[in-house]
Amino acid sequence: MNEFPLVISDAAFAAAKGAMDLDGKEGSFIRIAIQGGGCSGLQYKLDFDDEHRDDDYIWEKEGLKLVVDGFSAVVLRGTTLDYASSLAGAGFQFVNPNAKKTCGCGSSFGY
Repeated sequence: MNEFPLVISDAAFAAAKGAMDLDGKEGSFIRIAIQGGGCSGLQYKLDFDDEHRDDDYIWEKEGLKLVVDGFSAVVLRGTTLDYASSLAGAGFQFVNPNAKKTCGCGSSFGY
């Protein structure tokens, strides 16, 4: 099996595990993907899924499964998935060394 392209922080693991415990269905996992969109061209997507693809990379820990497709893995290689909480809000954050440009709001990037 290929090496998982992201580093998952302890905070991101805890948040993802909590999300799966609340909203995940039996046999589902969290898919991390890159899709076209946003003002810089690409954006991150996190969603529940239950169908594997032939080119998936899989990361599992303590019953939590995170999956990344082959295309997204290329763009995400070396990225850290983190989770931060502040007075302004909380959410997952991608620290992606491959992002060449980002938009002002931080929700999209160029590769």
